[in-house]
Amino acid sequence: MTELIIYAIIFLLLIAHTLMAAKMYKKIHENKTLSLQERNDWKLKALIFPGYFWFKYKEGLK
Repeated sequence: MTELIIYAIIFLLLIAHTLMAAKMYKKIHENKTLSLQERNDWKLKALIFPGYFWFKYKEGLK
């Protein structure tokens, strides 16, 4: 039973990671002020730690 709970938690974390990365991808793609290189850099960062880099991206826009 414990194993099932652990797998469920890992699955939820994986889904949250995927949804956050997809949200960041969409926002980066919509931003036409970024160069192609900057977009690719932000997208790569979104794959690694989307939650952390989402806030870094928002701070950079201000």
